Amino acid sequence: MGLLVGFMKLILKIVVAPVVLLLTVTIWICVGLVYVSGLVLGLLSMVIALLGVAVLVTYSPQNGLILLVIAFLISPFGLPQLAFWLLGKVQNLKFAIQDLVYE
Repeated sequence: MGLLVGFMKLILKIVVAPVVLLLTVTIWICVGLVYVSGLVLGLLSMVIALLGVAVLVTYSPQNGLILLVIAFLISPFGLPQLAFWLLGKVQNLKFAIQDLVYE
């Protein structure tokens, strides 16, 4: 009976290994993409924030505030932070699978 349980655990480890590898590679790729997009979006948000302040002062307060909110959302404190939070959840899933199968 113990031999059968050991064999089933080995089969489970072999089946789960590609899933863990796929999750690991996906996390690495997504972290790289988020870093690069964070840099680009950070620069873009700076331009939009400056434009928002200019529109707020000269043209329309409502449109200026809309531009400032958009600049905040694409800044490193907005959507990239949400992406890192989601990546953390995927990484927690990967670690949970590893802890469940490989202990």
